[in-house]
Amino acid sequence: MKTLIAAYSGVLRGERQAEADRSQRSHGGPALSREGSGRWGVACSAILMYIFCTDCWLIAVLYFTWLVFDWNTPKKGGRRSQWVRNWAVWRYFRDYFPIQLVKTHNLLTTRNYIFGYHPHGIMGLGAFCNFSTEATEVSKKFPGIRPYLATLAGNFRMPVLREYLMSGGICPVSRDTIDYLLSKNGSGNAIIIVVGGAAESLSSMPGKNAVTLRNRKGFVKLALRHGADLVPIYSFGENEVYKQVIFEEGSWGRWVQKKFQKYIGFAPCIFHGRGLFSSDTWGLVPYSKPITTVVGEPITIPKLEHPTQQDIDLYHTMYMEALVKLFDKHKTKFGLPETEVLEVN
Repeated sequence: MKTLIAAYSGVLRGERQAEADRSQRSHGGPALSREGSGRWGVACSAILMYIFCTDCWLIAVLYFTWLVFDWNTPKKGGRRSQWVRNWAVWRYFRDYFPIQLVKTHNLLTTRNYIFGYHPHGIMGLGAFCNFSTEATEVSKKFPGIRPYLATLAGNFRMPVLREYLMSGGICPVSRDTIDYLLSKNGSGNAIIIVVGGAAESLSSMPGKNAVTLRNRKGFVKLALRHGADLVPIYSFGENEVYKQVIFEEGSWGRWVQKKFQKYIGFAPCIFHGRGLFSSDTWGLVPYSKPITTVVGEPITIPKLEHPTQQDIDLYHTMYMEALVKLFDKHKTKFGLPETEVLEVN
């Protein structure tokens, strides 16, 4: 069960794809995704192809017909299901670490928001649990706010997998989707973006608190274009649940990782957790380390149809300062020394 949960959470590995990088440069921030979602999608496709060759072929035909008519639904926020978001398995997932969501300020339902999630970690488990499920009661803590976790748009081309993603409130990171949610879906929408993405995941390791943010400004431009308030989020413990082999800059290992990130869309990490039956062995089950996700104070953003670089730089600086302030205010509550400093790269 633990292995299944760990694998299932892989749907949300942050910005491990080229499309997210293109999104960052052109119109918005990076996405949440991972190579694991591709494996789930391939498995679902293989099952459907098998059904085509059986006496139940009509089921597959009907589903693909439905897929044609339903193709653009993910771009409009999908079809979230409170039933799926409230599955008991997510509560077991939450309690294993455990994962906790901490609210520091109220959010107005008359505004839209872009949540910046930090750090990425190896799999973004805190982002998945807190915003794609109701295990930590996000809807009760922020009543009237609809969270949408942004992920690779290619995942929604995978049959069956797309249905699950939409049911959890997960959306593509495409410009069409974000524009729709922030301008044509009313108010009270919150899009969660793991800003650091693949670059941040490559430096994820226990005991390290560092974010890749200084040159990530696309999400700020997006917020300005729609007048969506920015909300910094720091997830204490996200880097503790897996151990990773870190390749130094200039090494062949880092060169391979960057090439994969550029051309394939994700940066492969060499990491491990604990074994299925023993914490003294290696495996893919994450270590049961607490993850506490603290949602900070929203930064009010004006709506500027054509923001200048000066506007973007101003609010980006405000965001960085707010994130550091959030980290410093809460670090000692969650086991870090007063001398710990958040490294902003």
